[in-house]
Amino acid sequence: MTEVENISKIDLPILDKSGKQVDTLQIDPAALGGSIRFDLLKQAYVTTHTNQRQGSARTKSRGMVVGSTRKLYRQKGTGNARAGAARTVVRKGGGVAFAKTRTRDAFRSKMTKKMRRLANRNALLAKLVDGEVKCIVDIEMDAPKTRDMVAFLGAIGIDRTCLVALDPANRHAALSARNVENVDTIRVAQLNAFELLNHRYLVIGRASLESFIDGSCFPTTEDATKEVA
Repeated sequence: MTEVENISKIDLPILDKSGKQVDTLQIDPAALGGSIRFDLLKQAYVTTHTNQRQGSARTKSRGMVVGSTRKLYRQKGTGNARAGAARTVVRKGGGVAFAKTRTRDAFRSKMTKKMRRLANRNALLAKLVDGEVKCIVDIEMDAPKTRDMVAFLGAIGIDRTCLVALDPANRHAALSARNVENVDTIRVAQLNAFELLNHRYLVIGRASLESFIDGSCFPTTEDATKEVA
């Protein structure tokens, strides 16, 4: 990732499905944070990664193991080492010293809403600066065909891991990309720093990119209320 403090206007090439440039989209870096904040991006990445931990590891302590508490044999006179109950932590099948009893929430980490949103936009800015965003006129497909998606990605120069941001209504493209190796799909409104930094390229339609930058792709409070109703 290139270290850039003051970023001027970004001219992003707009490609068609054959990989030919047909237009240019000018993007104001101020709308995406102005400069790349590496500390914020790392914090967002680590936070998301931490929160994905299942956190369900459990071990049984001595008191949780089923078994008798009777002393195995008398203290003296047997020639054996002293021994207590079979559930002791030093015997096979016994309990575990300092057993793990953490809950799922023990590993959770939080960021404020403003920090999280800025990190998501800043990750997109980093991709734009490094030339790793492939903006397409339209990613709509007539039918779900993996072969067509592979040809399309090859035409626009995708040779590493790729994240395809799609509109929820673009079902055919989502089905076409799900079986392609090293290619993942995501809804435009769900673009986040973790997924952006986890993939080399971002493939996104022009309308979707503009809606992400101006914020129109995110559901409002009224929209969320309608969905619940």
